[in-house]
Amino acid sequence: MFKIKPLILATTLTTLLTIPYSSAVQTNKNKLPEIGAAGISVLSIDKERLIGEAMMKQLRSSQPIINDPVLIEYINDLGNQLIKNAQDINYSFEFFLIKNKQLNAFAFFGGHVGIHSGLITEADTESELASVIAHEISHVSQRHLARRLESQSQTQALSMAGLISGVLISLVNPNLGFATLMGSMALSQQASINYTRGNEKEADRVGITLLSASNFEPQGAPDFFSKMTAKYRYKTTPPPMLLTHPIPTSRITDARQRAHSLPSRNLPPQLSFELAKSRITSRYENDPKYNIKRYQRQLDKKLYLLEEAAEYGLAMSYFENNEYIAAQNILERLLVADKNNLFYVDVLSDVYIALEQFDRGIKMLEEIDLLMPYNQVVTLNFASVLKAAEHYEKSSQILQDFLLVQPGNFIAYDLLTEIYRKQEKTALMHSSKAEVLALLGAYSPAIDELQTAYNFAKKQPLLQKRIKARILQFQAQEDKLERL
Repeated sequence: MFKIKPLILATTLTTLLTIPYSSAVQTNKNKLPEIGAAGISVLSIDKERLIGEAMMKQLRSSQPIINDPVLIEYINDLGNQLIKNAQDINYSFEFFLIKNKQLNAFAFFGGHVGIHSGLITEADTESELASVIAHEISHVSQRHLARRLESQSQTQALSMAGLISGVLISLVNPNLGFATLMGSMALSQQASINYTRGNEKEADRVGITLLSASNFEPQGAPDFFSKMTAKYRYKTTPPPMLLTHPIPTSRITDARQRAHSLPSRNLPPQLSFELAKSRITSRYENDPKYNIKRYQRQLDKKLYLLEEAAEYGLAMSYFENNEYIAAQNILERLLVADKNNLFYVDVLSDVYIALEQFDRGIKMLEEIDLLMPYNQVVTLNFASVLKAAEHYEKSSQILQDFLLVQPGNFIAYDLLTEIYRKQEKTALMHSSKAEVLALLGAYSPAIDELQTAYNFAKKQPLLQKRIKARILQFQAQEDKLERL
């Protein structure tokens, strides 16, 4: 309902960067930056984090981010396998998915890494996908955005906010971003290109080493490079990833040589990766009837890497086509063979809700919740089944407890808002809705919601005090952005 004003980030960045940069250039102009630590004269770690949070909120309100707890869990598990072996990590990372068939991935300030859903479905192996994520992690760990800004601003007098805005837009939307960027960089076009090539080479070197250290197949990187260049060699419009990450022949050669110097791993197909591909295809791409025929053909002709992934894709396609019994039969059989697999649990929870088999869903999720307390897939599905069964009090309590452990979960607040609406707890409903808006960066509407909640809590003085304190916190966060 509410969009962040497009210029808010640029305005914020203008104020943020004007003073520190001018002083830093004068005091450090003769000092060579260290690899992985450069760019600090332009942008501190703390300011990177704040800008990253602001940018993430803007993306939530403007991009088709996939708020799917199963896929969120998968992509963050994969990303964190790499993070634990990475060097020069200054903050926790957040990996997220955007619903888009175009091949693209990008990283920006504060450890945020975005991956287009098409990148997962296009990759043939998990090592290929991991190679792209490792590359983006390396851009962050080596602080390439800050170093790029430093390099460009030393060659010309430019608006730092314009530079940062152009770089960030070019990462998310390269076609638009390059136009913005080139408008402010006409005097140093070649210098910018050369610096970007240096960034890419360094990210390849660090990323492939990280890939190997995390027990993935290092050959996944050059394999994916080769596949992309072959597929789009004769296309007039390349995918966004090739605009932001150009792949000349020399880069593929260097990547292949580096991969050959590292231990090779003949890894079998990974079930979680294949299930993620099936989930994206059956839930976010194509028509359900088409997908049913597709997966049925795969199963009939054995055209799959893992039969379970094809069966899962068929079950999800049945669910999306409202054929709930057919989906249930497949999923319950899969779950018997692989107890507690959250890919299966998630869709089966939706099936139980659709068939109004609430007791079965509650029993299944109660057992798994004992094994995986505060897991977002289990908790959010458990709360959803309880809500559907009209057990509103227990559902809201589960979500409140979950938010104490994992604050800022967008889906949990959205679900909690619906539950409070069902309970006719008006003050709490408006308070929860305010949290959703705040996560989108819409602080003014969020404060309006809290003011409304305050008025509905006249007979609840303790709740009024909590609401008033939250209003002050939102106002402080809004002021902080303005002062940056």
